[in-house]
Amino acid sequence: MAIDESRDFIPVRIAVLTVSDTREAKDDRSGDTLVERLTGAGHHLAARGILRDDRAAIVAQLRAWIADPGVDVILTTGGTGLTGRDVTVEAHRDVYEKEIDAFGTVFTIVSMQKIGTSAVQSRACGGVAGGTYLFALPGSPGACRDAWDEILRLQLDYRHRPCNFVEIMPRLDEHRRRK
Repeated sequence: MAIDESRDFIPVRIAVLTVSDTREAKDDRSGDTLVERLTGAGHHLAARGILRDDRAAIVAQLRAWIADPGVDVILTTGGTGLTGRDVTVEAHRDVYEKEIDAFGTVFTIVSMQKIGTSAVQSRACGGVAGGTYLFALPGSPGACRDAWDEILRLQLDYRHRPCNFVEIMPRLDEHRRRK
């Protein structure tokens, strides 16, 4: 596991959606954390938004960004917990064509090192739809840092070996191109 410096970095276009009934742009620390990290790594912020915990509204925004050729990856923060208002995971699964099961597992392992057994309360998940990667992250800045620093920073870097998400991006929707 290493960065292969002989390969060129390929920036991806990432949209960030904060899901919260209480956050606004001025106090969206989790969204800010993701934007700082992804732009600091050399990627492009394709779009950013904040929505209330409303499954239909989240699905509509995810579908709009999936349909946008200027968005390669969607990161959501918030709504991955266990309460009745936490519906982000359900919204993600409404649009997934394929779930990246290991993302939630690896996120739990990373979280366990930081917060112990409290990691079981997160339902972080990842998937693919319409050739776009989607990741649902918890709503805390610390969880966003952990997901980015320990998983996404590497998997969204084309230079990461032995493999990464970027190198298979051109093939994510190949089933649609077959005749």
